[in-house]
Amino acid sequence: MPAQTIAERLAVADRPTFSFEYFPPADDAATQQLIGTVDALSPLRPDWVSVTYGATGAVRYKTFSAVGAIRGQTAARTMGHLTVAGQSRDEVRRAIESYARLGVTQILALRGDPPGGGAFERHPGGLGNATELVRLIASMGEFSIGVAAFPDGHPDGDLDLDARILLDKQEAGAEFAVTQLFFDADAYFSLVERFRALGGTMPIVAGIMPVTVPSQIERFASLSGSRMPAAFETELRAVADDKQRFRQVGIDLVTGLCDQVLRGGAPGLQFFTLNRSTATAEILGRLRAMP
Repeated sequence: MPAQTIAERLAVADRPTFSFEYFPPADDAATQQLIGTVDALSPLRPDWVSVTYGATGAVRYKTFSAVGAIRGQTAARTMGHLTVAGQSRDEVRRAIESYARLGVTQILALRGDPPGGGAFERHPGGLGNATELVRLIASMGEFSIGVAAFPDGHPDGDLDLDARILLDKQEAGAEFAVTQLFFDADAYFSLVERFRALGGTMPIVAGIMPVTVPSQIERFASLSGSRMPAAFETELRAVADDKQRFRQVGIDLVTGLCDQVLRGGAPGLQFFTLNRSTATAEILGRLRAMP
């Protein structure tokens, strides 16, 4: 009997899903750290794990290597990310074929950002957005396809447009979505409400980033295109001079955020681990101990 897909697992509402995102290691030391993190988190029984996709050719190769290594370390479903930025249609096709050869049939379809940063420009022989990528993946085999969602809005769009684009992705063949990181539960709930109002039905998993060091406050703002809620940020800045206290407050706040979105109906959480295990394990342990 074929293994249950991510979409099929999300359709079973007995409990929320928990999943972990990793990124391709840059060198041997980072590879050992990644393997150690996968080993440390495997006993937490993730419903799936995913690996981000590199912006350049060299890093893209490392994505496939990391996927292969992770599949050898865990029994969890493994999902590979795929972007269209900076690639021709043929290159994207080859990437899909590479995933298939690795036995990976779960793909997160993303537009992605240009390797050098700046505004997105369609490759002369490439795809223009994630919706086109979803269609291409769906045409190439039996894949379970996920896409990104943006609680705080995509930097290139607006909230209503984001919801319509998310519906376009579903109609193209996407079966589930994973949000970008966010720190305001109401932003997540509003995204879901806008999407449902348009007729969207696929589950939207909440993307969660543990907060453990003060430098993350500014870095997250630049990554996600939005700042933390004022009260959230104020609590963190009040303890920014005490690393241990900052970590504790950050874990408390993120655990509270997770609890809030789960109680509000989120079908699952995906933790952006940054290839480290301790904070994710602590937050998940607390959540599982809650009534």
